[in-house]
Amino acid sequence: MTAVTIRRALLSVSDKAGLVELGQVLAARGVELVSTGGTAKALRDAGLSVKDISELTGFPEMMDGRVKTLHPKVHGGLLAVRDNPEHAAAMAEHAIGAIDLVVVNLYPFEATVAKGADRDEIIENIDIGGPSMVRSAAKNHAYVTIVTDPADYAGLLAELEANNGATSYDFRRLMAARAYAATAAYDSMISQWFAFADQQQLFPETLAVIGKRVEELRYGENPHQRAALYVPRGPHGHGIAQARQIQGKELSYNNYNDADAALELAAEFRGQDPAVVIVKHANPCGVAQGSSLLEAWTGALQCDDVSAFGGIVAVNTPLDGATAEAICQIFTEVVVAPDADEAAIAAFAKKKNLRLLLTGDLPDPRRGGLMVKPITGGLLVQSRDNGAIGAGDLKVVTKRAPTEQELKDCLFAWTVARHVKSNAIVYAKDGITAGIGAGQMNRRDSSRIAAMKAAEAAEKFGWASSRAVGSAVASDAFFPFADGLLAAAEAGATAVIQPGGSIRDEEVIAAADAAGLAMVFTGMRHFRH
Repeated sequence: MTAVTIRRALLSVSDKAGLVELGQVLAARGVELVSTGGTAKALRDAGLSVKDISELTGFPEMMDGRVKTLHPKVHGGLLAVRDNPEHAAAMAEHAIGAIDLVVVNLYPFEATVAKGADRDEIIENIDIGGPSMVRSAAKNHAYVTIVTDPADYAGLLAELEANNGATSYDFRRLMAARAYAATAAYDSMISQWFAFADQQQLFPETLAVIGKRVEELRYGENPHQRAALYVPRGPHGHGIAQARQIQGKELSYNNYNDADAALELAAEFRGQDPAVVIVKHANPCGVAQGSSLLEAWTGALQCDDVSAFGGIVAVNTPLDGATAEAICQIFTEVVVAPDADEAAIAAFAKKKNLRLLLTGDLPDPRRGGLMVKPITGGLLVQSRDNGAIGAGDLKVVTKRAPTEQELKDCLFAWTVARHVKSNAIVYAKDGITAGIGAGQMNRRDSSRIAAMKAAEAAEKFGWASSRAVGSAVASDAFFPFADGLLAAAEAGATAVIQPGGSIRDEEVIAAADAAGLAMVFTGMRHFRH
C-alpha cells in the first residue's frame, strides 16, 4: 500500500487537549478542516478556517446534536475504496468528497458515570456518531487515517513530517487497531453499566470486560512464559496495579502476584493497630500486630524467618525509619505501604534492588466485585470472598467457652487463615501468628506443618516453649475428622475456630471436649485455591 496525502480532515473531539496545535499544523500544510459543534468553535477561536459539517452534508445539526455526522456524505467519504471505479462514480454522482483523516474521541461516558450523574445524563453521554466514524475510518485504513487519542497526535505529526504531508500504510494500520480497541473499550464500559448498575445483574449474559496494558513484564511466572500487566476499563478497585514505585528494579509477574496477596491481607487490618504481613509465593508466612510497626515486624518475622527470606512485606500504616531499617536486615523483594516517611525512604535507598510501593490507601477488604479464573475452554467467574464474621457471629460448641484473649486470638487467626492457600491452618497468640500450614492435601498435615514451624521458631529464638502453646488455631474449612484438631491440641492450642458443617461435627466436638479445648463455629468457609 502507498502513502496517502492528507487533504481533508474531519475533527470532532470531546477531549480538546492538543486540538488547536494539531489544527494549526494541519492548516499550515494546506489541509481542509471540517468539524462539528464545540470542536469547530475551538478551532475558529484559534483563528483557523473551518468548514462546518452541515456545509458538507447539506443538513443542519439536529436533535440536540444527536444527528450531525450520520450522513452518506460523511460515511461515503470515509468508506469509499478510492481505486474502485464504481465507488469513484458514486462519489462523483452524489458529490461526496474523500475524507483522508479523522480525529475523533468519544463522549466522556466513563467520567459521567464516575461523577455519579443521573441516568438521563449517562444515557446522553453514549456516543453514536463518534464510534460510527471511527469504525468507518478504521475499516477503510487503506485510504483513511484514524486517530482517537490525543496521545497519538505527536505520532501523526511526525508521520506527516516524514512523508511530506502523507501517512504510511503501516501507520494507518496501527491507528486502525488502536481505534477498534478504543471502541471496544467504550462499548465494554457501556455494557458493564447497563448490566451491573442499571440492571443490577451479578452475572450478565455477556461479560464484557476490557483491559488496558500498563506494561509488558520481563517474563511470566517462569522465564519461558511471557506476561504483561493490564488494568480494567470501567469501574475497578485500586491497589498494587496503581501503586507508586519509589525505587528498585522493575516488578516481575511473581512480584505483582505476591505483593497483591500481601496487600489484600494487610487491608484486613485497615484502621487498626500497626500490622505487618510477610508473604512468600502468595502465602502469608508471618503476620503480627503490635503497638508499633517495628514490634509487629519482629513478631511477624519470628513466625517463619526462613520463608521470609526473599519475601514480600506489606504494612497497614505509613512506614517509619526504624521499621524500614529492620526490614533491610534481611533480603526482601518488595515492600508495600500506604506511605513512608523520609527516614524510611532513605533506609530503603541503600538497597537498590528492593522495590518500595506506596498505595496511598488500603483497599476495602469487604468491597464487592468479580473474580475471574481462566480454565480450559472457558472462564470461571465468582463474586469476591468479601464475607466477614465478628465475635457476635460465633457459636460456642464445646463445654468450655473461650476466654476473652482466646476469642481475640481466634478472630486474628481466622483473619489470616482466609488468605492462606487451602488446606489452611493458622496458630496465633497475642496478635502474632505462631505457625502457618498452607496448601496441603489434608488438614492434618497442615496442622502438623504449622506446629513444626512454631516449634522451630521457639528453638531458634530460645523461647521456653512454642508460641503454639496456649494459642488459638484457625481452620479455613471444617475438620472432616478429629485427627487434624487433635494434631493442633498436641501442639498446644487451647482454642479452635472453624466453620463447622461436617457430618462428623459431633465427633470433632467430642474430641475437643476431651482435650479441654474451647471451640467456636463461624458458619462461613474461606477456601482459597
